[in-house]
Amino acid sequence: MRTPTVSSVLIAEALGTFLFLFVGMGAVVLGSHTGDGGGLLGVALAHGLALAVLVSALGAVSGAHFNPAVTFGVLLAGRISAGLAALYVAAQLVGGVLAALALRFIFPPSSWEPIGLATPALDPGIGPAGGIAIEAILTVLLVIAVFGTAIDRRAPKIGGLAIGLAVAADIMMGGPLTGAAMNPARWFGPAVASGTYADWYVWWIGPLLGAALAALAYRFALEDRAEPDVTPATPEGA
Repeated sequence: MRTPTVSSVLIAEALGTFLFLFVGMGAVVLGSHTGDGGGLLGVALAHGLALAVLVSALGAVSGAHFNPAVTFGVLLAGRISAGLAALYVAAQLVGGVLAALALRFIFPPSSWEPIGLATPALDPGIGPAGGIAIEAILTVLLVIAVFGTAIDRRAPKIGGLAIGLAVAADIMMGGPLTGAAMNPARWFGPAVASGTYADWYVWWIGPLLGAALAALAYRFALEDRAEPDVTPATPEGA
């Protein structure tokens, strides 16, 4: 099996993040545009189904992180170099910004301005500390799904289905409270494109903290029972 080149890996990460967020954020903007759009369930399914398809399609190229928090978890687990992880994150952030700009171009301002182009926002009753906690816990579920179904060589061969379902489930719970981003790129793209930066640190600290907890638990508590050679950064294994 030919090892993917760095350029192909980064293109896959940027393209995958773009398509994932275009569909996911697009469902949110569509709801504002039409006044319906399927509601919370529609937004959850748009994110989850798009991610499931893209992880299945591009996992063999880059591991299909599409999320700086996932890349951070993989880094802490010792399965990707710091330099390559930084390139992954840069590609993901570019993909997120391009997705938001595409939606801004397609939809009229009246559809996206009131919601900041689907930039995640805190529920008025949830403070920043609560938002960070929610984002961290939701990200633990996501990263555990990644490690348990995409990294472990014994993982069930279900493509990106479990990962997509984890995202959909997380949005069903946390969407009304924090936007359930679980992904700094999911915040960064629409925030940059719309100039919406309120409570910005919530969507960096929460997902990165959750990814760290999941990755370190996997590395130090579960690794002796799992296969350490397969990584989302090198899906073909050692």
